[in-house]
Amino acid sequence: MKILIVDDEMIVRESLYQWFKKSGHRVKTAASGFEALEELEKEGFDVLFVDIKMPKMGGLELLKKVRETYPESDVIIITAYGSIESAVEAMKVGASDYLLKPFRPDQLNLVLEKISNRRKLADSYQYVKGVLEQMTRFDNIIGQSDAMNEVFSVVSEVARSEASVLITGETGTGKELVAKAIHAKSPRANGPFIAINCGSLPENLLETELYGHQKGAFTGADRSRKGFLEVASGGTLFLDEIGEISEKMQVDLLRVLEERKIIRIGDRAPVDVDFRLISSTCRNLEEAVRVGDFREDFLYRIKVIHIMIPPLRDRKEDIPLLVQHFLNKYSHQTTKRVDHVTSEGLALLRSYPWPGNVRELENAIERAVVLSRSRTLKGRDFAFLQPASEPRGTPRTLREVERGYIQEVLASQDWNITRSAKILGINRVTLHKMINRLDLREDA
Repeated sequence: MKILIVDDEMIVRESLYQWFKKSGHRVKTAASGFEALEELEKEGFDVLFVDIKMPKMGGLELLKKVRETYPESDVIIITAYGSIESAVEAMKVGASDYLLKPFRPDQLNLVLEKISNRRKLADSYQYVKGVLEQMTRFDNIIGQSDAMNEVFSVVSEVARSEASVLITGETGTGKELVAKAIHAKSPRANGPFIAINCGSLPENLLETELYGHQKGAFTGADRSRKGFLEVASGGTLFLDEIGEISEKMQVDLLRVLEERKIIRIGDRAPVDVDFRLISSTCRNLEEAVRVGDFREDFLYRIKVIHIMIPPLRDRKEDIPLLVQHFLNKYSHQTTKRVDHVTSEGLALLRSYPWPGNVRELENAIERAVVLSRSRTLKGRDFAFLQPASEPRGTPRTLREVERGYIQEVLASQDWNITRSAKILGINRVTLHKMINRLDLREDA
């Protein structure tokens, strides 16, 4: 075990150090509560032996701080006074056990044996907890809120059908994960799942990607190539950001959905296709239809089933689950043992509005884990999150809202275009265009 001995008496520190070292444990010492906290900041410890009577910061005060910030560490209180009252108080605060000075070596062994057995039980509990956590997942979508349970229910119901599905929701809510869940639970699960981001491709390239082309159809077409509408046969085609495609592309896709045939670019012979269409968008397509930016007949065809993914701010009871999931993920990826967020840190994460939704939460946990010097994340580890200000006074125009939101995301990511584009759910080229169009400046 990794053991930290905290006592202001050098003879006690040295005696315990030598005993535990001889028994094969890794041991460090601290002469005060403040020094102990400094050691805990650097690394985690399995067990702390803490003297209850120390100047400036007593053992009980240190115990309270350890229980709050480093709950995975066991604390053994040492008292020289035989005071049952202080021992009882320490146990109430959260001490794992206590020792009365003077104590014998066999008592130390007994205490460590009890802690070892308790940790084995805790490991079993964590295993069961992990099994239960899997029950709160739905094909890699994590949530236990009523809103997400409703989404899970709809996904289960529509998966067996062939109906076209439109998934709507803000950027970063996990629309592609829902699309993959529908595919995984459908009769087409053994077929391909092809995902295309319609907003990241210019119209001529998107057309080539979807329909394919014959050799010699245009300059550079040195061989025939199947399009994704053909490649997706037997499976599912997922068109992300479908609200960004042109009217011409809408007309062409509507014909494909009705006839289930395509013609490659540069060819005349129709090719049969067999795919299920799932689309997603963060736009209000009904409003786009009203102002003439989207075809109504095409919307009806792609929106036979509608699934709306709630934003993270409307399902904050899912945040602790998501936080633990991302902690596990990035602790494993970075090989840094960061496995806990304090109640203060969790309260901060729950109070933040998450404009970038689950994607932004994941980025925040990854950043905190990478920069952390401790096994526990505290409120200050998330100081880079700036709460969004509530709109006041005169209502803002849509351009002002869009400009403010994009500026906020860019600022939260230190103007890193790649990370900001990922949070916004767009590509780098689109973000650069929006920055120029909205006249955004890094020093604004």
